[in-house]
Amino acid sequence: MTEPSRPGEFELIARYFAPIAGPGGLGLLDDAALLRPGRGYEVVVTVDALVAGVHFFPDDPPASIGWKALAVNLSDLAAKGAKPEGFVLTLALPRGWTEGWLADFTAGLARLAGAEGCPLIGGDTVSTPGPLTISITAFGSVPAGRMVPRSGAKPGDVVLVSGTIGDGALGLKVHGPERPGWVAGLDADHRAFLADRYLHPRPRLALAETLQRHASAAMDVSDGLVGDLAKLLKASKAGAEIDLDALPLSPAARAAIMADPALAELAWTGGDDYEILCTASEREYPALIAAAAEKTIPLTPIGRVAAEAGKVTYGAKGEAVSFANGSFSHF
Repeated sequence: MTEPSRPGEFELIARYFAPIAGPGGLGLLDDAALLRPGRGYEVVVTVDALVAGVHFFPDDPPASIGWKALAVNLSDLAAKGAKPEGFVLTLALPRGWTEGWLADFTAGLARLAGAEGCPLIGGDTVSTPGPLTISITAFGSVPAGRMVPRSGAKPGDVVLVSGTIGDGALGLKVHGPERPGWVAGLDADHRAFLADRYLHPRPRLALAETLQRHASAAMDVSDGLVGDLAKLLKASKAGAEIDLDALPLSPAARAAIMADPALAELAWTGGDDYEILCTASEREYPALIAAAAEKTIPLTPIGRVAAEAGKVTYGAKGEAVSFANGSFSHF
């Protein structure tokens, strides 16, 4: 059977990627892009790679894959207090790709890029004998000296997290092909909510300027709250005391944990939330919470930074809690 003809590289770029490119992409006709940060601004750069079978299921909707590929990068920019300026895309397509798949992928990519003002400005498209691989490098801008690092947490600072925790990791179980028994016990709305949280992360870009003004340290929660907090504290040479009972959970996550209490640890340590984990001083954290509320994003205090570097204590229901695995790890 003859394979259907497919566009070559340059036709592919012109047909699917040039229409979603921004001015800095120079029509995707050059070998490079051009960014012009405003006077007094610095450039923030982040990159993430997604591989089929590792970061998403190969048969996931292509529009969802496109959305997520950009969302995970925009989440990093949000945590740094940066405004998105553009992104470059490297797309390694396996044998058997179709134009229909590519059209849907770019539609999902364009939907989030348009909503968050982060246009495509360049990239590369290649073929691969291996799995579908996507790498996005995103660029943001921040007023000079105002980027929010991981390393700024101080003893006495309040630890806060945005939104709700655990939905992404639980959503992976709900959406995946091997659904555990507890999934059937959830109602349809809860299953749909959790699956959507896994498929379509919402980068908290609305918090960027608020974090600039009030946060001492921040990062996004991509590999699990427990593990990512450890990274932030290591960078800050500090410890923390965390109240797990204070962690914000969605009604869907609560329903899942009621069905199987062991899922509480998955909620605390699982990845794919893409919420903001941050710290703020005693003086600044009320203003941080209030400013976030104006953006309709809840920020919940969950503990305090402690002086002893590397020592993190977790408590729930008045008892100390430890974890076999603190976060997702590729290695």
